[in-house]
Amino acid sequence: MQVSMASARGVGVANEDTVHASPTGVVVLDGLSAPKDLPMGCVHGTPWFVRQLGTSLLNLIGDNNVTLREALRAAISEVNDLHRDTCALDQDAVPASTVAMIREREDVLDYLVLSDNVLLIDLGDGVRAVVDKRVEEVAGEEMRAALRGPTGTPEHAARVSALVTVQRRLRNRPGGYWVAATDSAAADEAITGTVALTQVRQAALLTDGASRLVDTFGTLGWEQLLELLSTEGPSALIARTREAELADPTGERWPRFKRSDDATAAYVCFGLQQHGEGDS
Repeated sequence: MQVSMASARGVGVANEDTVHASPTGVVVLDGLSAPKDLPMGCVHGTPWFVRQLGTSLLNLIGDNNVTLREALRAAISEVNDLHRDTCALDQDAVPASTVAMIREREDVLDYLVLSDNVLLIDLGDGVRAVVDKRVEEVAGEEMRAALRGPTGTPEHAARVSALVTVQRRLRNRPGGYWVAATDSAAADEAITGTVALTQVRQAALLTDGASRLVDTFGTLGWEQLLELLSTEGPSALIARTREAELADPTGERWPRFKRSDDATAAYVCFGLQQHGEGDS
């Protein structure tokens, strides 16, 4: 397994994505942004949370006897233990993250996706897109309001805060949606699967800031996005995404919550295939 990766901050102060890789595993996380005008029960913040969770996950999935769901449950518990004495973890306002990860295990590839990261797996006869869009099925009225532009205005920021307020009440609850936060039971709601390694040619793990060319802008298909990754690399994907965002800075053509989001892409090829930049 050969991995190349890139990550870039969006309009926020810090990059709330993280990516970790080992010879047999890749983990990509996207921390859920917390508007400055809303409370937060953790003094460490979202970037700290995603770094700790990603490190723990990469260590845990190195044990092939541990399923990916078990690894996610254990990682959430481990991170809870790091800050339960300093932070109010019994609130809705705690750091949270999406999760996408893969692992080579003997002759198979295991995968897990929780919330709106995207996993692409090229099986030779087509690209399988593994996505969890349950967050888009809740708070519909608030979501439609938050997508109304122009982005970057105080009015738009207020609508996004209203959406996050409602979403926080619906996280990790039946009828809502599921993310990695403080409830380890969220791992049981993740999308998981296993495919034979002989079927897999290449794969990509994307935060929603790196999947925009397909699922927000509609300028590429998944197959074309994989082709871009394989020929030019993850940095080129993010650069092209930024070009599209700059062409529509206020969200008039492509409504979105942020003009520019944190973007992280990990491209993985298998066997003897070669690819672009930044091998890990």
